[in-house]
Amino acid sequence: MKADFLINICFSAYLGSLVLALLTTPAVIRFARRLGIVHVPGARHVHTRPVSHIGGVAIFISTASVSLAVLCFSDVIGAVGRDVLAQLRVLLIAAGFMFTAGLIDDVKPNGLRPRTKLLAQIAAALLACAVGIRIESVAVTDSSTLHLGWLSWPLTLLWIVGITNAVNLSDGLDGLAGGVSAVACAAIAVFAAFTGQGAVVALMLALLGGVTGFLFFNFNPAKIFMGDCGSMFLGFTIASVGVLCCGKSPALAGLALPALALGVPIFDTLFSMLRRFLERRSIFSADRSHFHHRLIDLGLTQRQAVAAIYGVTLLTAGIGVLMMVSPKGHALIFLLCALLVLLLVFQMVGSVRLGGVIAGLRRRHRITRRERQERRSFEDAALHFRRAATFDQWWQAISTAADKMDFGTVDLPLVNRDGTLRALTWRHNGQSSDVAPEGFMQVHVPVRDRRSGSSLRLRIEIHKNGSLESAGRRVALFTRLLEEHDIVSLPADGRGTLPAPGGRTPRYL
Repeated sequence: MKADFLINICFSAYLGSLVLALLTTPAVIRFARRLGIVHVPGARHVHTRPVSHIGGVAIFISTASVSLAVLCFSDVIGAVGRDVLAQLRVLLIAAGFMFTAGLIDDVKPNGLRPRTKLLAQIAAALLACAVGIRIESVAVTDSSTLHLGWLSWPLTLLWIVGITNAVNLSDGLDGLAGGVSAVACAAIAVFAAFTGQGAVVALMLALLGGVTGFLFFNFNPAKIFMGDCGSMFLGFTIASVGVLCCGKSPALAGLALPALALGVPIFDTLFSMLRRFLERRSIFSADRSHFHHRLIDLGLTQRQAVAAIYGVTLLTAGIGVLMMVSPKGHALIFLLCALLVLLLVFQMVGSVRLGGVIAGLRRRHRITRRERQERRSFEDAALHFRRAATFDQWWQAISTAADKMDFGTVDLPLVNRDGTLRALTWRHNGQSSDVAPEGFMQVHVPVRDRRSGSSLRLRIEIHKNGSLESAGRRVALFTRLLEEHDIVSLPADGRGTLPAPGGRTPRYL
């Protein structure tokens, strides 16, 4: 009797959340349009017209309202879920904080800084960890269980923050993030029911109902987007509940199920970070090379691309369910097969190329090694400038720096007091007059003179060495030396002498 009543509670949680989402989403659309809270399309977006982007409000209201009501039925949940009720309540508080941070990012004109959002995610994850929602052990086989000890804290933080951002990044096509999250919610609910965690089943079905109701208005052409408030709330809740399930049942499937259901956004996030790392960009920078963008570039429509990702998600989630019902010794094999499927899919659409990754790593290594060499040359040259007390020594430091930084020539035109012109010239020992001009970059740098209001113009030619970036970086380091150690900074009594043709050394004028 109690089991039947528990089933009715769980079914009511899904149905109640679904109805609430169907009722609140249109109200949120009208509210957002009235206040002008709409998302204007940009260069990396697929939609072509402004659309309200706070649909996560409807998901949060429907899920939180029903979940809190269900969790009050502690007598009904009974021994099945009483031990996790306190954890679930704190989890909902942390998820509410995550929703609030996302809503501020959606409403604020310039949004929150990536670092601020990351700190908010870490804070919410720490709150979950503090009440025992941690990955403390994973049963790999029937006789082998991996106990993580103190590593449970950093690994859980990485898991929750990573999943939160993966769902956030997947919100790029109509119905994509919501549909993939719905599959993940259903998968976790199945695992929770299989392991007898009634309270978790009720929570996941309430979340599934909220997402399902929202999807009616989010399918292409979307009337509303979930925004960061929705994607961060979904990602955090799914990740945290997945950890909670793993804590109550350390089977590998406890973590693998939500990971495989969210396999596309997780792999997409990892490959995006790898791509930005190889391109020497911030891992938080935006681009238009995500998995769903690749599908669109291959000629698929939005609906076809979303359907394709749904298919991959259902396939990997199905493999995860097989892990749940198979012997623990076979679970690892199923996991490896699912990961191989995901890798092949990303390889097919061009999101990752093994050869391209290897070439990118080599290119980054070459650039990093060159930067270190240029930095050492700069530091060595700076020592000569610090020792310069006369103009002769200053010019010698210029020549030394030019040699270390692989310059071709350095010319410094001078004007004597009688108005005659002359120039100091340094030329690289291996410099040849028949070197192709396109192999050099020429720059004129103003240099402050001792004479009030006057300046000299230093002309330099820099070997490109196949990289304009390298040449520009060496110029920047060289001009830094000139700014920090110019002629004016020489001692007042250290004017020195100018080297002159024929061995004569007339005094600097």
